[in-house]
Amino acid sequence: MTSMKTALGLNNNQRLEKMIEIKDSYLSGQLSLKEARALLKDHIGTCTPDEFAYGEQQLKGSYTDEEITHRMDELLELFDGILIRAENTYPENHPLWVYMQEIQAGLAVMDEVDALLKAPHFIKNPWLGIYDKLAQWSRHLSRKQNQLYPALEKYGFDRPTKIMWTFDDKVRDLISESRRLLQADDTTKFLELQPKMTDAFRDLADKEQEVLLPTAYKLVKDDEFSHMSRGDHEIGFALITPPPFYGNVTANGTVNDAPSLSNDNEQIFMSELAALLGKYNVATAPSPETELDVATGKLSLERINLLFKHMPVDLSYVDENELVKFYSDTKHRIFPRSANVIGREVRNCHPAKSVHLVEEIIEKFRSGEQDKAEFWINKPEAFIYILYTAVRDEKGNFKGVLEMMQDCTRIRSLEGSRTLLTWDDEVHGNKEESETAAADSAATPITSSTATAAAANTATTDTNFADKDQNSETSATMGDEITVKGITITGDTRLFDLFDQVPGLRQHMPEINSNFAMLNTAFGKIMAKKATIAKAADRSGMSQADLMNAIAQYIEKQA
Repeated sequence: MTSMKTALGLNNNQRLEKMIEIKDSYLSGQLSLKEARALLKDHIGTCTPDEFAYGEQQLKGSYTDEEITHRMDELLELFDGILIRAENTYPENHPLWVYMQEIQAGLAVMDEVDALLKAPHFIKNPWLGIYDKLAQWSRHLSRKQNQLYPALEKYGFDRPTKIMWTFDDKVRDLISESRRLLQADDTTKFLELQPKMTDAFRDLADKEQEVLLPTAYKLVKDDEFSHMSRGDHEIGFALITPPPFYGNVTANGTVNDAPSLSNDNEQIFMSELAALLGKYNVATAPSPETELDVATGKLSLERINLLFKHMPVDLSYVDENELVKFYSDTKHRIFPRSANVIGREVRNCHPAKSVHLVEEIIEKFRSGEQDKAEFWINKPEAFIYILYTAVRDEKGNFKGVLEMMQDCTRIRSLEGSRTLLTWDDEVHGNKEESETAAADSAATPITSSTATAAAANTATTDTNFADKDQNSETSATMGDEITVKGITITGDTRLFDLFDQVPGLRQHMPEINSNFAMLNTAFGKIMAKKATIAKAADRSGMSQADLMNAIAQYIEKQA
């Protein structure tokens, strides 16, 4: 792993050591703020964001992460006038450029909050609009935690990301609590909380712009950012229109790392390579089609990957060194994952408040005291089951932890027995629908108030549709149907069928009603596969006619 210092190109050891020494003396109380700042100006002069981050990392042996977290504002105050403000200018559509676009959009929402706080009277509806927008902010935080932080940790930049994660959680929790108080009409407590929420939001935005993003731009290579762009699109974006893929990425999101060879040249190259390796008795890697001996049977690597991809559960594996080695890339994945998590220490994949649980599980498994740990998320609209199992070899040696996660909502709804073959309403081939009572009873709602930090709080809100054009030629009333550009919409139309027909519609749904933000998360996708327009309208608090009209208007605007 390339060291952080080498990757940043920091060569002045004496200068860096002096900076760290002054910071340490200040934090330990040996120097006052005035004294420490004067010494920094005399010996350091100015400090770049990456130097500041490096110095923060090097305090690791002296102070706990919690201590540095609580004193981060003091450190930033110490470097006021010394830390050079980053320009934060990045190539268009670059992942860091996207973060900046979101930050600016988020800060604009904070300005809206300030304006409403100065209003002479409290009116609930504008506040609902603000928190409809802020419900998306978890996507910004989720991308950082699942994409950017792992990329930085490869270069030894792990302490600043742990500290930043604590600030992420603070902002997320304040947004969630504010939304809860607003929904409960607890106006006094809601208004009292708003200055704290805006301060935390702006503080986190400053830390991202002043330290995190400029350091990431200097540390992480451009081809890594191209890979990151693909994962970013899987998780989603907050408050902005989804940008195009960044870098050398194909339409399907794969990254071209090297120029391709022609078929003839590729065959010649592979043949010559195999002959050379054979000459020196070096084994070549099996092709995807080569059958491998597994515990019971023979499977090619291609088929092994297909089996994992089609499993009805999500699997993740952490080895005995506590490194994430594998996760199954299923289409129904419940919570976001990206390839950047591979090779990452598992404790760095969790917020600080839950790391102790992860460490306890691994400790109990490693010692042989326990072999499994169960968790479940039980909500009226979803039941998620999570099982951790100790992995041991035939001699009983600890070889890691297997995590299994499954959406058991439909399983828990089953009653009686099914002993005859019955086809549920899955879509195949020409997408003809097979309507059955069993499928209808198994349909899951769209909105969900999740129990994890990986998904947004999407509590049902009242929505004002006064601005909708009810005289449009495509307007509908309850029970009607709309046909626009050859697409027919009724109460029985399934949302995901529409998404297949209308590019960008799924991403646009939160603009229609904030409760549809969940549709753009992996958790929402598994819950909404069988949801119809009628069910979606009911769950979101909209009328069926309003929802149909809003979708029709979006389709009309498409080229």
